Amino acid sequence: MHIDILTLFPEMLEGSFQSSILKRAEEKEKFSYDLIDYRTFSNNKHHKVDDTPYGGGGGMVLTPQPIFDCTSYVKQRRPKTNPRIILMCPQGERYTQRKAEELSQEEHLIIICGHYEGYDERIRESLVTDEISIGDFVLTGGEIGALAVTDSVVRLLPDVLGNQSSAVEDSFSTGLLEHPHYTRPAEYKGMKVPDVLLEGNHAKIDAWRRKEALKRTYERRPDLLDKAVLSKADKKLLKEWQEK
Repeated sequence: MHIDILTLFPEMLEGSFQSSILKRAEEKEKFSYDLIDYRTFSNNKHHKVDDTPYGGGGGMVLTPQPIFDCTSYVKQRRPKTNPRIILMCPQGERYTQRKAEELSQEEHLIIICGHYEGYDERIRESLVTDEISIGDFVLTGGEIGALAVTDSVVRLLPDVLGNQSSAVEDSFSTGLLEHPHYTRPAEYKGMKVPDVLLEGNHAKIDAWRRKEALKRTYERRPDLLDKAVLSKADKKLLKEWQEK
């Protein structure tokens, strides 16, 4: 996979790409990336990328020319790919683990980071394939969202994580929040690890983890249960908790 991030502030992202999982994934050649300042594509003599909105109003709007030309440039560098072009935008589709899984199957992603009041609508209508929002709040720009999307996608690529089951069992990957975790020591300040985790019976451990994942989801994010795939045993447990 190759990821191009189109941004006015590449320095906001450079450190993150040189740290932790993203750095190791690049070193293992599981993905590659470029951070591209689309201001350099502006044909304005002052390299402006924004202008006042037609019809008046506050703020500045990103003009189409630099973003269109920058996108054309990165597509030409990989002519054999058919990239997904993602616009980071608070009006976009709410980002989910399912979307991360979908994007992780792609060969080439182009992520556009906005700033100022918004984008010229022609960017949205004619250029992008996906609009993504990471939540119902507004950020100064799209860089934090782009980094969140990149991290969530790259960690799903084969052999990026040391333990491939980690990604499969993460919160939201199964449709539920993840079960509680414990490690050594077995007792700390009077707080003990559940006995079932110390007995070595993997069937019982799996059953306990499923039950705890259901319980945690029911208590914290009951909305997720509407879309989760639930067994008869799962539904029975949920009904018991609801009745209590």
